[in-house]
Amino acid sequence: MTGTDKPSLGIMLRILSGLLMGGMFVSVKAVSEAVPLGEIVFFRSFFALIPLVIFLWVRKEFPHGLYTKRPVDHLMRASFGALALFGSFAAVARLNLAEAILIAQLSPILMAVAAVYLLSEKMTVWRVAGLVLGFAGVIVLVWPELNGNINSARLSGYAIGLIAAILSALALVMVRSLNRTESPGAIAIYFVLASIAGALLTLPWGWIIPNNQTLLLLVASGLFGGFGHIAMTMAFRYTEASRLAPYEYIALLWPLLADLFIFRLPLSASFLLATPLVLAGAAVAAIEGRRPIKK
Repeated sequence: MTGTDKPSLGIMLRILSGLLMGGMFVSVKAVSEAVPLGEIVFFRSFFALIPLVIFLWVRKEFPHGLYTKRPVDHLMRASFGALALFGSFAAVARLNLAEAILIAQLSPILMAVAAVYLLSEKMTVWRVAGLVLGFAGVIVLVWPELNGNINSARLSGYAIGLIAAILSALALVMVRSLNRTESPGAIAIYFVLASIAGALLTLPWGWIIPNNQTLLLLVASGLFGGFGHIAMTMAFRYTEASRLAPYEYIALLWPLLADLFIFRLPLSASFLLATPLVLAGAAVAAIEGRRPIKK
């Protein structure tokens, strides 16, 4: 154990980051009917930049920490991440918040499989099992929409959420590769800048002038997102990833409570059945990461 190993602090920071990210998604959900998607992404990214820059400056990593010898890799990671951000917010607008976040839980499972092809990692029974469980959960979640009165908006939300999870998985694979040589600060900043650039491209489709309450929620989405990223970064600094893995699932609690008590949305039977399957798939992927490597 090193001097920076502080498991209790790391766990508290991971739970805090989940709560902050939950606040971000609640803010996004609250304005999704009134504000264009590109404008939401812009505010979330622009105001996330403020705490991130301050954090890097305090750590004496700004601006020299942004220097990179791998600009193409950063561009790919940032592009995947920005597209995933657009997709996740579009899914949130069409689905219950907890449903959209549940689909996002597929990302670590998909990342484990993508790493086999992109990073030449070994395909294991754990990765296959995680993938099967995760997609079984998605089928259970979507089945009522396919087997009854088809709601095109919700079906598109599921499809967009799944695409966002795939894009997020690709972005996470790139992060794993970049972490070998690049600073976490540079990875985060370039992602935010790419998201801002992508959002500005949507200006011709029309943005609105938000009222005071909407503006407050848009700014809050960015601040929650920025501070949530910092809390997660610090959590991994103090605690190994395998120990934090079980606490990833607490992040699903906040959107679920928001659906019930803020947005007054009921929990469907399919969601209750799908949740243990998807979380079991993510847990299987986490278990693999905790297994000792055989030599």
